[in-house]
Amino acid sequence: MTEALSPAISISAGSKPHILVFPFPAQGHLLPLLDLTHQLCLRGVTVSIVVTPGNLTYLSPLISAHPSSVSAVVFPFPPHPSLPAGVENVKDVGNSGNLPIMASLRQLRDPIIQWFRTHPNPPTALISDFFLGWTHDLCNQIDIPGFAFFSISAFLVSVLQFCFENIDRIKSTDPIHLLDLPRSPIFKEEHLPSVLRRCLQTPTPDLETIKDFSMNLLSHGCIFNSAECLEPDYLEYVKQRMGHDRFFTIGPLCSIGSGLKSDSGSIDPNLLSWLDRSPDGSVLYLCFGSQKAMTKDQCDALALGLEKSMTRFIWVAKKDPIPDGFEDRVSGRGIVVRGWVPQLAVLRHVAVGGFLSHCGWNSVLEGITSGAVILGWPMEADQFVNARLLVEHLGAAVRVCEGADTVPDPDELCRVIAETMVEGGGGVAARAEEIRRKTGEVTDANGSSIADLQRLVKEFGRLN
Repeated sequence: MTEALSPAISISAGSKPHILVFPFPAQGHLLPLLDLTHQLCLRGVTVSIVVTPGNLTYLSPLISAHPSSVSAVVFPFPPHPSLPAGVENVKDVGNSGNLPIMASLRQLRDPIIQWFRTHPNPPTALISDFFLGWTHDLCNQIDIPGFAFFSISAFLVSVLQFCFENIDRIKSTDPIHLLDLPRSPIFKEEHLPSVLRRCLQTPTPDLETIKDFSMNLLSHGCIFNSAECLEPDYLEYVKQRMGHDRFFTIGPLCSIGSGLKSDSGSIDPNLLSWLDRSPDGSVLYLCFGSQKAMTKDQCDALALGLEKSMTRFIWVAKKDPIPDGFEDRVSGRGIVVRGWVPQLAVLRHVAVGGFLSHCGWNSVLEGITSGAVILGWPMEADQFVNARLLVEHLGAAVRVCEGADTVPDPDELCRVIAETMVEGGGGVAARAEEIRRKTGEVTDANGSSIADLQRLVKEFGRLN
């Protein structure tokens, strides 16, 4: 269902809470917030979702699952001089599109206010992506409580919050010492998200949108797609900074109950058959997310390392330049996929034991809830922080490379793959299995994440 922007909109009144949801149009942000929305609808919440025409298709599975509970509130995408015409999602321009898209969406403030004030049954609360911190002031203007949704780790939130609050202090230092945070982490500047690094460099008008981030912790409530067993010290740090208990840890969402089914299909029968014939834990799955395109040198090195390791693998290569003859040489023990793959379903197949990943937070959660050992190759955004959490804090992953432009050494890559997949990485596989068990416990019927999800629904009911 799509709502037009007119006073004639009608939503059946009743006791169900009505919540406005405002996602940020990037895969790693949008999809987990839609997963949360699905869980809220299953628990009796009615939802209106702010969306632009180019992103409407992402709502299709949700609207199909909840035709009477979900409405799309469609606004034209506000133009920006740095964005090509027709671009409405970060995946169309890469990581550099975050700032201009954030700046563009700020222009929806007045249209949203107009929609809200002419609605016969306006929402009683707003859930917005953490990249849309300006909605804190929007909520004050329309007098409803706002909830910030974090599709990233509390570790990264802690790092970002500290850096934004101490920007002048850290501008002249590299590496950056975050001594006030739990574990006193130290990061090279190049390993911090680009939106933060730009604040340390020459200011531009779009950087004003970055300051909105600090507004999130002033929200009525904060919602994290994380789990106590993954980062208890950083979740507690953020909660203490908020100063109240309207803090909801409801992840990993990919493991909660009946997930939102995509229209994209299931595992290819040939791929599934190959997995079924593979020994348990023998397959390495490789995927670097929706935005990263590998260079020829990187693909050559990766292919050679895989070939020499003698490990069974599935490589989701998209349009990456795979070396000529590679697929013939690894025929039978390796598969290159150039299309879409249901990542979570593949990771949870008993044959898959490792996941060579860029360490984006959604991929991290899908990997660890599947019990796969993550072989980390962080490249940008939140990935270096996530890799630190996995490797050094949890001990459930190993590093194979780092940097968006780095070309790995094939021999070293071969060694790490072989050690991890064959020998268990010196106990890393056991720790990965322990994390899988713990995340399973927090998302079962009596788990802490389910309890927080129920508490969130009660909070919405109280506001109704």
